[in-house]
Amino acid sequence: MSQSPVTIITGSSRGIGLSSAKLLAARGHAVVVSSRNQDSCEAVAEAIRSAGGQALAVACHIGHEDQLAALVEKTVAHFGRLDGVVMNAASNPVYGPSDQVDLKAFDVIMHNNVFSAMRLAHLASPHLEKAQSGAIVLVSSIAGSFGNKLIGVYGMSKAAEEQLVRNLALELGPAGIRVNAVAPGLVKTDFAQALLDDERMVRYFESTTPLRRLAEPDDIARVIAFLVGPDSGWLSGQVITADGGLSVTGGF
Repeated sequence: MSQSPVTIITGSSRGIGLSSAKLLAARGHAVVVSSRNQDSCEAVAEAIRSAGGQALAVACHIGHEDQLAALVEKTVAHFGRLDGVVMNAASNPVYGPSDQVDLKAFDVIMHNNVFSAMRLAHLASPHLEKAQSGAIVLVSSIAGSFGNKLIGVYGMSKAAEEQLVRNLALELGPAGIRVNAVAPGLVKTDFAQALLDDERMVRYFESTTPLRRLAEPDDIARVIAFLVGPDSGWLSGQVITADGGLSVTGGF
């Protein structure tokens, strides 16, 4: 059994998830690197191991319940424990107004971003309870707090996800499991590339964000590390907005 805390991070072959995996490994966590492609996961895990950390690569499509179950099972079989889950993977197949979102796209967004997060929490919770200090962190978005003409359905899923955080905090709290979320603004990741390709959007964010820049993945990873770790031991059911102050300007 690993003597280090063991943390699963979905969507961790790139972007916020990758930064989180590297940071948590550097802070002594054994990390489970997960995304849809095993080779991509293994490359990240090998880089972490080469740097002296502990890492396991497990491919998982969050939309497939059997793969979520296998992710948890393989983690516990390898490390003997599970202490944290960071739910970073998400789907947003449509960039545009809601009338461009058909039923298939809507179902993908809501299933992968909401139901899959709920299901992974349920699958992980028996093991997190054994850890006696388990933590679940969802990566949400400020898109869940404001109206949006471009990623509105994605925003709906994130609003639902934040309610899921509150519900799970109530349900899992008696088992000693904390459930929180971080809601970033615009972050320089491949996932946000459609927004980053819009120069007017980038200029808007840079000019209206009080800190006058876009977020880097490491900015969000540090918040995730706080929420997973013991320094947030009295936090549960909370959504931490990490947007450089954008939300205090009245939205986007």
